[in-house]
Amino acid sequence: MVTPGLPHQNNLQQIGYKLLSMLTFKGRRAEEVARVLVSACLWKDSVEGRSNGYNVSPQTVRNYVEEQGNEVVEKLLESMRRISMEMLKGVKEVDVSIDWTTKTWYGKPVNGLGSSAKGSSWNYATATTKYQGMVLLLAFVPQVNGMTKDEIVKFLVEQIAGMGFKVRLVTLDAGFYTVEVLRFISQFKYVMGVPVGDVKIYEEFDGEYATNSKRRKKEEQVNFRLLVYGKEIVKKKRKTVVYFARATNLNLTKREVLKLYNKVRGPIETSYRNIKAFLPFTSSTKFVFRELIFVLAMVFYSLYTVFKDVMRREEFRLLLILCFLDDLSDLKDFIFTLEKTLNNKIDLFLRR
Repeated sequence: MVTPGLPHQNNLQQIGYKLLSMLTFKGRRAEEVARVLVSACLWKDSVEGRSNGYNVSPQTVRNYVEEQGNEVVEKLLESMRRISMEMLKGVKEVDVSIDWTTKTWYGKPVNGLGSSAKGSSWNYATATTKYQGMVLLLAFVPQVNGMTKDEIVKFLVEQIAGMGFKVRLVTLDAGFYTVEVLRFISQFKYVMGVPVGDVKIYEEFDGEYATNSKRRKKEEQVNFRLLVYGKEIVKKKRKTVVYFARATNLNLTKREVLKLYNKVRGPIETSYRNIKAFLPFTSSTKFVFRELIFVLAMVFYSLYTVFKDVMRREEFRLLLILCFLDDLSDLKDFIFTLEKTLNNKIDLFLRR
């Protein structure tokens, strides 16, 4: 039986084979290692836990990733970009949103490449664009120790240019607010979040403003149009106004600028939620291992965007799981998960 509106099972199997081929490990246990990683993403389980089902030890998986992971990451990123380019065929200019996300873990702090200053998280930056309802990933960079904010932005923009796209508009949140970033993005149309505490304007405002970085001389500061607006929120049963600020070089009304910022900027948060929905767990604290599973989760998300119009994320996940069922214990887990999903759907329906 083929469910109307859903991809044919043969197409899903082709996706399954494609996923395995993207993980270009070499060696006697290469296929098993690839299946462990794909399975961990689909079940949102630990890599170590899924390895038992494929008769491969967690240490073998770690060895393969640590020795060959950098090459595999590059192949995965190439596949991710290819998917987005296929969706954007014929498009020359893109509106880009840039942001970073943090994946925190609990346990012994880890210092070194890719980890935060306190050693309790990994940070990743991406650039996305929205096209025909799809939020497409264009560029990626792990935030390694010592990397400045403007270096992150430049690296992402260079990747987009390398794909053959021209950046029409770029949006960034307040975490990127520095003189160096402002100077770089001034060559594009842009809207950037600004910490209100930095500009110290707590009222409605629309006018010229200059940065006041203490590390920069007066002639090195950047001038821009500053927009400050207030939002009324209820806090402890009392209404209060909270102010937000945006920097821009757009010659549009204040309302149009803010609307455009939300339109371009908002979807990147959704993309991070969907990426993390495919992100497996691991006890490994190696940079290459953490980077690989995040990039693999991005590839899953990119594939999901292709089918977003005909199925929800969990339906996509469950249908793909069918392609990777290798034993009865997996089937038992799958049926349990499916039953739980159906019960949740029924509960939601009955509440209406």
